[in-house]
Amino acid sequence: MSDTSDTASTGTTADEIESAPRRDFLLISTTTLGLAGVGMAAWPFIYSINPAKDVLALSSTEVDLSAIEEGQAITVMWRGKPVFIRHRTEDDIASAASVDLSELRDPETDKERVKKPKWLIAIGICTHLGCIPSGQKLGDKKGDFGGWFCPCHGSHYDTSGRIRKGPAPFNLPVPEHAFTDETSILIG
Repeated sequence: MSDTSDTASTGTTADEIESAPRRDFLLISTTTLGLAGVGMAAWPFIYSINPAKDVLALSSTEVDLSAIEEGQAITVMWRGKPVFIRHRTEDDIASAASVDLSELRDPETDKERVKKPKWLIAIGICTHLGCIPSGQKLGDKKGDFGGWFCPCHGSHYDTSGRIRKGPAPFNLPVPEHAFTDETSILIG
């Protein structure tokens, strides 16, 4: 009789008390399966945001520097942009290091722009209107400061790729790069 009086006072029956754990189990398992279904349905959409394999392949470029002689410059393509790589001479390095920063429109020291003094790596696009400066090939006009010259509007860059004269507002950008060993770099 005490069982009947307990259930009567709480308003629940013995069958309801026995089915409570079963109901909790069904609620938890249904919720878990529902969340798993939502996750599986969303995965293709989330995965489609990742870059394609061809884009990842272009995201970095490895360059062998061993064939570049001192004083020589080459152009490589990275992400559809020309990248200038110059093996600088001692005179180029000294000239770039001796510049007074107060003379520069976009002040950066040479040490901030290079990882190894012998090598300058810069994106070869003029920061004025996106032209390609000359100065990479033997015989090209290198401007008044021995670096690069943009023939379209007359921007002059020095041997560290810094703007020195003309309308360009900024230095040639330095891409992210790392020396993988003494004779090769990874751009990107």
